[in-house]
Amino acid sequence: MLIVDDNESFLEIVRDLLEQEGLHVVGMATSDADAVRLFASLQPDVVLVDIFLGEESGLQLARRLVEDGLGKRATVILISTHAEADLGDLIAASPAAGFLPKTELSANAIREVVAASGHPDR
Repeated sequence: MLIVDDNESFLEIVRDLLEQEGLHVVGMATSDADAVRLFASLQPDVVLVDIFLGEESGLQLARRLVEDGLGKRATVILISTHAEADLGDLIAASPAAGFLPKTELSANAIREVVAASGHPDR
């Protein structure tokens, strides 16, 4: 799994939480450019992408990862501190497999989105 968020403290906390719950985090990125580079080199099965990446757009990054593929099919999941109801139109227009509020991130929630996406269990 690759986690993309502009908040380094959040990245550390979520990595620790998800690894304690049995998921393997292969990389973390704080920018669009870092995410694309790590995605290409690490080829993760799952990518968590913050919708609001500071000055950058997590939605554009998600679109790039899904549509370009960069040689590897992965489940891209959008995350945010904002509620899904506040972002419904943006999420619906995205090619990402799903959305999880940051407050609800867990290994089980991620596995549910992956299973619903039709990708093999990872």
